[in-house]
Amino acid sequence: MYDIAKYDEADSIEGAIALLQANSQAILIAGGSDVLIKLHEGRMHDAELISIHNIKELKGVSLRKDGTIAIGSGTSFSQITKHPIVQEHIPVLGEAVDMIGGPQIRNIGTIGGNVCNGVTSADSASTLFAFNAKLEIQGPDGVRTIAIGDFYKGPGKVDLQHNEILTNILITPDNYQGYSGHYIKYAMRNAMDIATLGCVVLCKLKDRNTVEDIRLALGVAAPIPIRCTKTEELVKGRGFTKELLEEVGENAIKEVNPRTSWRASKEFRIQLVEELSRRAFTQAFINAGGEQ
Repeated sequence: MYDIAKYDEADSIEGAIALLQANSQAILIAGGSDVLIKLHEGRMHDAELISIHNIKELKGVSLRKDGTIAIGSGTSFSQITKHPIVQEHIPVLGEAVDMIGGPQIRNIGTIGGNVCNGVTSADSASTLFAFNAKLEIQGPDGVRTIAIGDFYKGPGKVDLQHNEILTNILITPDNYQGYSGHYIKYAMRNAMDIATLGCVVLCKLKDRNTVEDIRLALGVAAPIPIRCTKTEELVKGRGFTKELLEEVGENAIKEVNPRTSWRASKEFRIQLVEELSRRAFTQAFINAGGEQ
């Protein structure tokens, strides 16, 4: 039995903000895949919910005039994976969110909820870090935009005020055009499990052997998703070789700070960082048209 004291349904972004302003205890619910689990497990009591599930403005993927891809925060994982804009321009994001839970979760869970949870294991988060995504946030004072790297403040903590709503996730053309990528999720089970480690690499080539740019992002390798920027700088402008591949793994582990949990030890996660960074880089290089 769900312990729900109050339930309101908003039909617009402005309406949802007004409801949040009127109730300091209210919690937003979209797909409900996280909130309802907490209720079911008894971790929330007398919940006062505001549903934003039916707000059309929060759903869908679009291509803006300047080439920016805008993903509505209320768009489900399944919708993202199948959307033609995602498949054409940023397929690695579709691949990443397609590894979240099972089909039922992917049909109801939203990318906005995945980001706003602030957890380092979110499969969408590391990929969005690699794309230098920006977040559009609307509140009573208007709309503000923040880089996703600045949005995450700590484990489960994000830069979102009570009366604000994440409306869109933005990926500008300079951050996806010419890039190919690969995402690897390591988990204890093959399906419906939280990532023990997530690793994504985006790669842009200068020619069939030379790396022009690379993005390496990791989840569960630190308290929040991270980019291995020093490793990225090491790779730029160099030809793909076995020696470079070894350097990628060796340097990536110097930039992480994983913890020991019941899912895996710190030492095992460090080993995963080294191995998955190499594997993801290799496949991203191949996906970009590279020749080894």
